[in-house]
Order: sequence, then C-alpha cells, then structure tokens
Amino acid sequence: MADIIELKATDLAAMLCSRVCHDLINPVGAIGNGLEVLADPNQTAMAEGAHELIANSAKHARAKLEFARLAYGASSTAGTDFDTRECERVARLLFEVEKADLDWQVPLILLPKHKAKLLMNMLLIASMAVPRGGVVKVEVTGPAGEEVFTFTSTSDPEKRQKTLMPSGAEGLLSGAPEDGVDARGIQPFYTGILARMTDMELKIGIENEAFRFSATPKAKVEGETPAAAA
Repeated sequence: MADIIELKATDLAAMLCSRVCHDLINPVGAIGNGLEVLADPNQTAMAEGAHELIANSAKHARAKLEFARLAYGASSTAGTDFDTRECERVARLLFEVEKADLDWQVPLILLPKHKAKLLMNMLLIASMAVPRGGVVKVEVTGPAGEEVFTFTSTSDPEKRQKTLMPSGAEGLLSGAPEDGVDARGIQPFYTGILARMTDMELKIGIENEAFRFSATPKAKVEGETPAAAA
C-alpha cells in the first residue's frame, strides 16, 4: 500500500484557498461584467440582462461561500458540534446552483465539527457524480457517535444524463494518489483527511448505474480496551 501523503499545514491551507478562489472567480467576474454594462450609457438595452446576470452570479457566489465556510473554514457555529439543520441549510443553498436535486434524509442531530465537515465534503463529491443533473440522496443513520453517512447519486438516462466516478477520487480519498495532490484535487484529499481524523472508513463506487459513497465508523480492534481506544 502506498504511503499516505502528509501535507504541511501551510500547503493544505494554500491549496484549500486556491480551491475557494477557483469556485468564486467565475461568479464574481460575472458580477463585475454586469456592473460594467450597467455603468455604460451606450448599453442601456442590455440593462435587464445585466441585472439578471448579477443576481444569478451573486446567488452562485453566496452558495459557494456558505459551503466553504462550513466545509473548510472554522465557521461561526458556536461550540464544537454542528446542528444538522445548518448543514441542511447550506446544502440546499448549494443545490440551488447545482444541476442535481437534493434528497436530504438526515435527522435533526448534533455532529462533532469534523464529522459535519466530512458530511458536507462528501456531499460535494456526490454531486460531482451527476454533473448533468440527477438526484443526490443523503442519509445519516445509527446512534450518536456511531453515525453512518450514505450518499447515493443517480442520473436520469431518459434525459441523456450519466453517472460518473469523480476523476481521481479514490486515490485522493485514500491519501495516496498516484500523481500526488495539487489544488485541483485538494477537496477530495481533504475529505480523506477528515475521514481519518474521525476514524471513519470511506467506500466509494458505482453499482447498477448509481454512485454510492459511504462513511462508516472503523470497527474497534478486538480486545481493545476503552483506554487504548481513546
């Protein structure tokens, strides 16, 4: 088995910042373009389209920022636990600008901060499996402290949609991608880091034309004492 890549904190932070900038550059640039049109007295005929462009781009930028705040950042949520209502709110904002629909089947519970971040990052990867549209179903089951996260992404073949395996996801999630890690692959790599931090085992694959992605608590070693586990 290949060795897990250990990134310096500064490198991880820089790559995540690059990822956020990548997500925001297009909508923010479009807002700037729309404002330029409104400021040009020779383009008054395009004012209505400019207003629509600005509104849609601002919606995209807000969704991406809200997601990044919760999935990557320290967040302003009080304490060390995240309410799944906040996760749902941010998830629904994100899916207002994604092509797929969201089927949120998550009970109202508190999740430890890093588990909540894992949930949100897994959601983003699940959405990548249906880039042309479809449905992403999110389920959280099991007792407190032993939650299981299950994502199922399905496309509609009648609409010429196709379910895909996100490029390089398996290697990046494992922490040992063959070609290393850069800003393009940092999000699934970071997801793998969160899974290892929370002792969750990830499983990813496509079965019967559906993308399935799960996180399950690692089984305790037989005979391990609670003190040793801690």
